[in-house]
Amino acid sequence: MSAVPDEGTTPEPARPVVAARSATTDLALVSTFAAFIAVCAILPAIVMPGMAVPITLQTFGVMLAGLVLGPRRGALAVLLYLAVGLAGLPIFAGGTGGLAVLGKPSLGYLLAFPLAAALAGYLMTRLSAVRRSLLPLGAFAAATLASLLLVHPLGISVMGARLGLSATEAITAGATFLPGDVIKNTLAAVVATAVFRAFPDLLRARR
Repeated sequence: MSAVPDEGTTPEPARPVVAARSATTDLALVSTFAAFIAVCAILPAIVMPGMAVPITLQTFGVMLAGLVLGPRRGALAVLLYLAVGLAGLPIFAGGTGGLAVLGKPSLGYLLAFPLAAALAGYLMTRLSAVRRSLLPLGAFAAATLASLLLVHPLGISVMGARLGLSATEAITAGATFLPGDVIKNTLAAVVATAVFRAFPDLLRARR
């Protein structure tokens, strides 16, 4: 004979389990995207004559992290990547690592990355209610605005200061990266849209 639970007894809420599962998921996503950014950074870079900062897929990984994970987790993924690289692992462009990168002309770009991921994620969150057919355009707009408002200004400013360039020279040098950024932001928008279609909860539950 089975026991009948008392009608006045309510089951224990499962909040701690959900919280733990959410924290585990966050950690897994942040770690995965940090590793992905590292892979994008250490792939063979394009170094054009006269360029102090190489062209890599690094910004593609940064923008994709922000678009897919949202502002908080996207920024955390980039910060984890930077922390591991500054600790000495050779995961920056050209297979470099350690505190020596703080003295390079590319420092401004690295400092801008977590901010750009957060902004791209925030803008993508604001655009999450648009029609599904407009998601690629929204993702591209979010990534491009983050690049233009944060990555390029900070990157160009530090590069110009480190190399002793005039404002015009620094802007001209930084403009070299714009065509590549358009391609990388387009690719990030396409990949992010595919991820959202496969895992719609990543867009609905933005944090």
